[in-house]
Amino acid sequence: MKSLLRSTVVAVVLVVTPFFAAAQATPSAAQRSKDLAALFHDIWEDNLKHSPEYASFLGDKRYNDQLSDYSAKEVNAGLERGLGFVTRLSMIDTTGLSEQEQLSADLMLRSLTEDQEAARFKEWEMPVNQFNGFHTGLAQMPEDLQFETVKDYDDYIERLKKVPTAFSQIMTNIQLGIDEKRVPPRYILEKVLAQTQDLAGKPAKDSAFALPLKKFPASITSAQQTRISADLIAVINASVLPSYQRFAKFLTATYIPAGRTDPGAWALPDGDAYYAFRIRQSTTLDKSAAEIHQIGLDEVKRDEAEMLVIVKKLGFSDIKSFSAALKTNAKEHPQSKEALLETYRGYINQMKPKLPELFGRLPKAQLEVIAMPDFISKDQAAAFYDQGTPDGKRPGRVDVNLYNFADRSLAPVEAVSYHEGIPGHHLQITIGQELGDLPDFRKQSYYTAYTEGWALYSERLGKEIGFYQDPYSDYGRLEADIWRAIRLVVDTGVHSQHWSRQQMVDFFHDHSAIDETNIQAETDRYIAWPGQALGYKMGQLKILELRKRAQDALGPKFNLKSFHDEVLDSGALPMDVLDKRINTWIAKQK
Repeated sequence: MKSLLRSTVVAVVLVVTPFFAAAQATPSAAQRSKDLAALFHDIWEDNLKHSPEYASFLGDKRYNDQLSDYSAKEVNAGLERGLGFVTRLSMIDTTGLSEQEQLSADLMLRSLTEDQEAARFKEWEMPVNQFNGFHTGLAQMPEDLQFETVKDYDDYIERLKKVPTAFSQIMTNIQLGIDEKRVPPRYILEKVLAQTQDLAGKPAKDSAFALPLKKFPASITSAQQTRISADLIAVINASVLPSYQRFAKFLTATYIPAGRTDPGAWALPDGDAYYAFRIRQSTTLDKSAAEIHQIGLDEVKRDEAEMLVIVKKLGFSDIKSFSAALKTNAKEHPQSKEALLETYRGYINQMKPKLPELFGRLPKAQLEVIAMPDFISKDQAAAFYDQGTPDGKRPGRVDVNLYNFADRSLAPVEAVSYHEGIPGHHLQITIGQELGDLPDFRKQSYYTAYTEGWALYSERLGKEIGFYQDPYSDYGRLEADIWRAIRLVVDTGVHSQHWSRQQMVDFFHDHSAIDETNIQAETDRYIAWPGQALGYKMGQLKILELRKRAQDALGPKFNLKSFHDEVLDSGALPMDVLDKRINTWIAKQK
């Protein structure tokens, strides 16, 4: 979910309690329920209006001709609106309302408060890196839009006319960041430059922005197609490509020279406090960097012991000799790009008929496997999930990275298929979108530890259901798990213990057989996105802890399908909230 981290408003600690004037009678529960729903509606509509790209992503076309306002003025206006929503929320007494209404109020207050706290760290002054940013997000947008009418095309053309203004606002924000020494590492910005130059250098007709012209709906006439094509190519040439070319010059002349040399977040102003905030934001748990670092070391050791058992069964004496052999084993590398895509599809298709054994509620939306866009693949993960629209018109998608495909190991593909597809992201996110009785913000909520923790937990479900029959895939499952454990070590290492980039790479090499392409991209990802990678393993461990707690408490009464439905039936939740819900569920089962 898109979230702007705002500007000059300092961190605010809010303690909100219901307030009612003594002379006024408390409104009825029905009225308070109605007021709360109206407030949620207003907050959601405000989000869509001021994040028009996100609205379009969800299939809401009302703002399809708009781009977000990235100016400092809007950053602060958004914070002011947030404080107004906090005030309104504080005036609604949720006593006597339903459990879900009370939970929604708590979650909304938590989100609004977090936005205020995040303002202190001014993330908006560092708006681009090789993993995320307006420069790549805009180019990916055409894949997520629905082009069904002439108006859809005309709105898109109008939206692209606003690209120069958006880039100007972003460059102004970057300059403010330079002045305050809030800048990414220099070498990260060099990767941003390469991405920008790639997008700027394509002829208009071959650019990512011309994708909608490749296939028109049958309802659009030949004459209309000709006019739309001419208008779109013209705006790409007049507004889009010059903006990218200008941004490339700005990166070269201004931003890259100002980039910092140290990779860790500790080097930023308030860097240690910022990383502590990011840990809480990503894990939704009360853990320090030092605690998480040690958990990572312990998990790496546990996974290595299990990996060694498989390696010895395959005839190798240790993990290093197996790793060396794996890199040269042609059977464990894809022979073509299409073969890699088909491998993902095969694992997802074999999981589909097994889902009713694990879940009572199943997703309705379809899932497809596609190639990741070339202009981002070099610096991206092996695959990622792109959610579908709530109306089902755009299916969920697993984007597979085909960059340097022959160097990629097939061993982890089964685990990644379950993680990104089913029963991982697609199942969890789609079920959340299909929970009709929750407010919209709950259906689209995202907490890294919950969403990514569930997906990592789902990799293990494949083992429980009888898959990973190939020992190389079973090794790949453990390799995928140790990958997330390594994240706990190297992320905290670089951002809190002042590790160098080479120390991170060396730790990967010493404790995994992960291919070099992934190691390099992942290392840079953690540097660019402090704390995000911690949510996976910490969330998985929490779900496993809750499952064991339920099994121990309920004994023969424990039902795995019911446990999974309880975890999923309220949308994404902070892990501390999920903990309380599972405790309540256990008590009810007893």
